[in-house]
Amino acid sequence: MSAITFICPHCGHRTIQRDRTAGIRGKVHTCERCGAGMLFELLDDYYPAPNAAIFVCDQQGRVLSCGRGSFELTGLRDERAIGRDANELLGLRSDDGTDIIGTVREWGVRQLGKPASISAEGDRPARVVVDSFPAYDNDGGVLLVLTPSE
Repeated sequence: MSAITFICPHCGHRTIQRDRTAGIRGKVHTCERCGAGMLFELLDDYYPAPNAAIFVCDQQGRVLSCGRGSFELTGLRDERAIGRDANELLGLRSDDGTDIIGTVREWGVRQLGKPASISAEGDRPARVVVDSFPAYDNDGGVLLVLTPSE
C-alpha cells in the first residue's frame, strides 16, 4: 500500500500515513502537532505557501473552520466566519467567473492555481491564488487554500 499525504487545515502540518484510519476501531487520524480532529487527504505532494490562508467548508459551502493564516488575510475571526457561506463571506470571485467551491463540490476534483479576488467583510479587496481540494469522505466538504498574489 502506498503512503497517503494529509494536511491539517488548522496548523498546516503535513503527515504521511499508510492508511486513512488508525487502530482496530478505524478511528480517523488527528493532527499530531495541534490535535485538530480533521485532516484532508492530498493526492499529490502539495505545500501551501507560508502566508496562505486555509478554510474548511461543508458540502453546502459554509465555513466549518478557519485555519492557519485566515485571520491575517481576511481579518475575520472564527466566530464571525463559521457557519456562513464562504463565497459571500470572503467575497470570493474567480477571474474566469467560475464558482470555485461549487466546481470542486460537484465534480469532486481539485483545482490548483485559480486566480481570484477576495473582499472579506470590511476589508480591502485582495488578489489571491486559490487551491481547492474536495474532502474524500462522505461529507463532501472543500478545503480552500488562499495565497495572496500581490
